[in-house]
Amino acid sequence: MDFSTMNIWCWLIPLLVGLLCAYFGYLIGKGKSKTIDNSGDLKLLQDKNAKLQADLDACKGKLSTGAAVTGVSSAVAATSFTKEEKVISFDAEAAKAALGKAIKKDDLKVVEGIGPKIAGMFNDAGIKTWKALSETAVSDCQKILDSGGNRYKVHDPASWPMQAKMCYENKWKELAKWQDKHDHGKL
Repeated sequence: MDFSTMNIWCWLIPLLVGLLCAYFGYLIGKGKSKTIDNSGDLKLLQDKNAKLQADLDACKGKLSTGAAVTGVSSAVAATSFTKEEKVISFDAEAAKAALGKAIKKDDLKVVEGIGPKIAGMFNDAGIKTWKALSETAVSDCQKILDSGGNRYKVHDPASWPMQAKMCYENKWKELAKWQDKHDHGKL
């Protein structure tokens, strides 16, 4: 055997051993993998979605024809739905009873994490009521804070719209419980 034939075998044998190892490794790995069949769950969820869509379409049909809705008087069902919402009156006594101090209507400082300066920044941005704050996206709240500079970067407005909604809806006990449970808006 000459040197070139021996050189080919030096390359060919490790190559064949490597290919065989790769093939057997693939077979062993394939044998241990478990395929999860979620088709039954998928079918169940698709059926549920179809039923909910049918219920939604039926409700839309009842609203458009003015038909009476079960459990609602015909006078209420006959009224047209507009974008005008029911105005919730402020209950100062309930607020004082739950929070232990007198509360002024639409005082943003009731929201934990908002002090006088931040309330002023929100007022300057056109957010002057609990309702307005409750409808403001957290990202917009963060933009208002960022406009105040580095001093306000420590504040986290993630819970402010939710707290403001509780204020607007006179859910004072829930607000007090939430604020007691959280320390500066965090767990």
